[in-house]
Amino acid sequence: MSAPAPAQASSGPIDNNDINDWKTRINEVLAKPGEVVNSKSPATAQPWHESFLGCFSPIDLCCMTYCCPCVTFGKTHHRLRKDVNLAGYEPINTSCLMVLAAGWVGCCWIPLAMQRADIRAKYNLQGDCLTDIAAACCCGLCDLVQQEKEATYQGLNQLNQASKQPYQAPGGMTYTEPAPAPQ
Repeated sequence: MSAPAPAQASSGPIDNNDINDWKTRINEVLAKPGEVVNSKSPATAQPWHESFLGCFSPIDLCCMTYCCPCVTFGKTHHRLRKDVNLAGYEPINTSCLMVLAAGWVGCCWIPLAMQRADIRAKYNLQGDCLTDIAAACCCGLCDLVQQEKEATYQGLNQLNQASKQPYQAPGGMTYTEPAPAPQ
């Protein structure tokens, strides 16, 4: 009789890839603070689809963000960096725990502003670093709701656009002469 295979241990909420990603992003900001603070969206940037003050709709997102803002932050991070449809998403994840820890020391505005900048860059949205910081500092909850709604809207919009590409027939088959056998 053979012994049963050991159960694979759960990796838990900490993802080393996320930790390394956050370290890299924070180091990039610390290496060039002047460039980051003075950065602006390009002239071709589009306005945000979701309103900053539209944070009460939908009410379930509003309530979740009010009660557990770190969960909304982690959810948005997952949409931006991993899967817009939230495949593999866990409510308690590395980004959630990081923003929670940052909040304990009064610095939760930093990851919020960084994530807002990521959304602007990824979807070519209007804004600048100082606006990102102001949004995170003045009303972090409205900022989180707007980020989640915008990431959802823009991400799903990109998926829909990609699925509407016209069909392209595969290239024709070609025959190539086999190489002569070595003698």
